[in-house]
Amino acid sequence: QVQLVESGGGSVEAGGSLRLSCVASGDIYNTACMGWFRQAPGKEREAVAAISSGALLAYHADSVKGRFVISQDRTKKTVYLQMNTLKPEDTAMYYCVASRLWPDCYTGQPDDWGQGTQVTVSS
Repeated sequence: QVQLVESGGGSVEAGGSLRLSCVASGDIYNTACMGWFRQAPGKEREAVAAISSGALLAYHADSVKGRFVISQDRTKKTVYLQMNTLKPEDTAMYYCVASRLWPDCYTGQPDDWGQGTQVTVSS
């Protein structure tokens, strides 16, 4: 099991920026990737971004490509989501995820989930 703790959410106006952080702990030896999902009320959960443990692979959803960038620190225990040019439609609960297989970090079937951090973007 991997424990994931998100932070950095908040309320911003459209066009603003936020940086989300996720710190992993516990049994991270077999973790192959980490990523971010989001879910807004009335909408399906969707993958936002993912990164492999060695940062050789990355995924960004079409809806955020060019605006959001996922990255990790050198310890591979912390993953960030830099969110720029935020739009009201980005408003959602953002969840950090981790998995033992790369594609699971953006297919909706990750192994571990954080508690979520709220992002609210107003016009």
